[in-house]
Amino acid sequence: MRIRGALLMLAALAALGGCGGKVPATVAQQPSSAASTEASASTTEAPAPAPASSAPAPSPSPVVVPAGVTAGIAVFDRKTGTFLSQVNPTTQFRSASLVKLFIALDYLWNRGPNYAVAAADRPRLEVMLRSSDDNAATYFWKADGSGQIVTRMISRLHLQNTAPPPAERSGWGFTAVTAGDLVRVYRYLLDEAPAPVREFVMSNLHASTKCGTDAFDQSFGIPTAFRDQPWAAKQGWSGFGDTPATPCQPRPSAVAASTTEGFTAVPVSIMGGVVLHTTGTVGAGDRTIVAVLTHTPSGASFAKATATLTQIVRSLPVPKN
Repeated sequence: MRIRGALLMLAALAALGGCGGKVPATVAQQPSSAASTEASASTTEAPAPAPASSAPAPSPSPVVVPAGVTAGIAVFDRKTGTFLSQVNPTTQFRSASLVKLFIALDYLWNRGPNYAVAAADRPRLEVMLRSSDDNAATYFWKADGSGQIVTRMISRLHLQNTAPPPAERSGWGFTAVTAGDLVRVYRYLLDEAPAPVREFVMSNLHASTKCGTDAFDQSFGIPTAFRDQPWAAKQGWSGFGDTPATPCQPRPSAVAASTTEGFTAVPVSIMGGVVLHTTGTVGAGDRTIVAVLTHTPSGASFAKATATLTQIVRSLPVPKN
């Protein structure tokens, strides 16, 4: 019996020795649920993962806004239906001549279904949109209710941060606008407005002249930064005096050099300082809507402000068609 017991003992020890004296791994350490998923997936015939790239993923270049400049920026790609860039899109700036878009749209709003422009009004509207004529803007501003024009357009286009001029500054140039709301204006023009309205306004913006009727050069921003693509533009400027230091020459001239020189920073004020804006579209089929509004301290030269704005616009992530 002792021999039989010894043999049974040896057989049991041999059985344990077959596992190396260890508890099986499947019992000793349960993988996490994520690890379990990965482990089970490895048993299927999944394709091998692509090798990791040593190069970092590309990222869009940052928008360059020099020190002391307050900018409101919105860039919208109509092809993808997405914003490509937004910087202070709800910050208010005084409109300067951008309000002329509201004046033109308000004039056309109730003239359907043909939206015919009266023969006497057509030259005024065209020069107001193409060459930013102030006298034409004042004519329609007074004739159509002044600040009520802005109030109507806010309601009609569902603008969020636009406001008519305050009582103490009732001129059309003191309308408050934002980059985000101006993108909304262009989206209405391009995608919702009746065809005659769209064609009248956009054809004139595509025919924007190099010189404004006040002899300021309005080819800054979009027209200069995107001269190799189709573009349309409505510009705005205010606070530089009634006449430019260097009157605009109708024929093309050398583009002012870009500058990274900063301005002395001051708080944003709709009333004070100088403003310079460029808005419009870039690319075939008016693919990209661009709105760049800027405010700098009083005393900044027009040449410096336009070079700075154009530099900002060049840094925008606008696709090339």
